[in-house]
Amino acid sequence: MSRTRVLAVALVATMLVAGPVGAITNGELDGDDHPYVGLMVAGTTDENGDFVPAWRCSGTLLSPTVFLTAGHCTDGATHVEIWFDDDVESGIPANGYPYEGDVGGTPYTHPDYDPNAFYLRDVGVVILDEPMPMPDYGVLPTEDVLDEMARRRGLQDVTFTAVGYGLQRINPVFVEAERVRMVARPHLVQINVPGFTGDFSLLLSNNHATGGTCFGDSGGPNFIGDSNVVGGVTSFGLNGNCAGTGGVFRMDRSWSLDWVQGFLDD
Repeated sequence: MSRTRVLAVALVATMLVAGPVGAITNGELDGDDHPYVGLMVAGTTDENGDFVPAWRCSGTLLSPTVFLTAGHCTDGATHVEIWFDDDVESGIPANGYPYEGDVGGTPYTHPDYDPNAFYLRDVGVVILDEPMPMPDYGVLPTEDVLDEMARRRGLQDVTFTAVGYGLQRINPVFVEAERVRMVARPHLVQINVPGFTGDFSLLLSNNHATGGTCFGDSGGPNFIGDSNVVGGVTSFGLNGNCAGTGGVFRMDRSWSLDWVQGFLDD
């Protein structure tokens, strides 16, 4: 696939050659609140079997061995390394970034994923090489649960908890970035709109009041309210400055749930 083409639309895996990655826009330090949310670096292996890092994303452990992320974060990769420290930046280079994380794994992309229409099935998983025990994990939503939000009178009262390691702020001359897990609480802007969000995505706010997501947050969770239920994964943005709104791929549809649940059942 063309990673450049996706970068024009998605809040993708920030390319490693483009400079450091950082935090959720206008967010707060997450600390130990979501230890099951990790920073992943995806890439390939060379002829000697050495890992060649290429881009980075965020994601959520759903079990000791199943890590949920976006499809555009796994597409084209053959290996992934993942870190779960809340502050990966301060540990470099002792923590092995970007070559050797807390755990490695094999990426899988939804079988119906299309890089030319990535937002329709933008879901991927990483199966870890060894278990990562945690006191808690992210949880998949029940089928179609987000449709209830479309029937509420005030969408501004519907909030999510977005977590990730992406850029904190970007404009034409300045980028503020760290590899630190951050949290924001955007509210619902749009759901179930024919032709745009359709029945496969959401638009959430991205402003100074609520915070939002940016490059490198791709694949990270958008938890429903203050729960650990992953309503969707960060998928795309509508402008290069990570402002206005952020696009989230829904995890409550059967085509997402059934595929990911298959890995959990295994």
